[in-house]
Amino acid sequence: MSIAATHPGLTDPYKIGHEGGESQAVGHGEGGPAPTKVVVGFGFWIFLLSDIIMFAAFFAAYAVLSPATAGGPGPHELFDLTNVKIETTFLLLSSFACGLATIAAAKGRLLNAQFWLVITGLLGASFLFLEVREFATMIGKDAGPQRSAFLSAFFTLVGCHGLHVTAGLLWLGTMMAQLWAKGFQPQVMRRLLCFSLFWHALDIIWVAVFTVVYILGVSQ
Repeated sequence: MSIAATHPGLTDPYKIGHEGGESQAVGHGEGGPAPTKVVVGFGFWIFLLSDIIMFAAFFAAYAVLSPATAGGPGPHELFDLTNVKIETTFLLLSSFACGLATIAAAKGRLLNAQFWLVITGLLGASFLFLEVREFATMIGKDAGPQRSAFLSAFFTLVGCHGLHVTAGLLWLGTMMAQLWAKGFQPQVMRRLLCFSLFWHALDIIWVAVFTVVYILGVSQ
């Protein structure tokens, strides 16, 4: 006897569910395909992982080349830990402010979200200013990237992170404009989620830079 005869309404196999005749998505797991927000977030994590692999290569190059000072200045002569600690504090606080902005946006509080995004941007810009000043001071002491393999690896690693922070600040300004113009539309919230993941990832990478490059460099 066929299914159609014993269970009227279940003639379409794609509509056979757990209970009498309710439609269930087949081939996408129980409950149908994942929400767009989850798919976008997962895809952006894949991008971040590829970025982290690139930084891992820079860290490896720095670890190999850090002793190659070519008779020039090394970490002890060049690194100002006080300045770097201030930079780190600014970036950590900016990540905290970004988290508060995400929470405010999830609750639909536009002014609060914009306020914390502004704080995120100001702290990120302060971090970037101190980093650029550090680079300028080192170059002024004839310790530019061309001076030694150590400095080439240093400027590449730390400079690449600085470029990512610069891109993040530009993205932040775009997100603020979109929130103001379009509100909390789903596509805007997805972009805000991706920005938040990006900014927190930069924070994690900087903690590694602070530890491997600055702390270990001065302590050796």
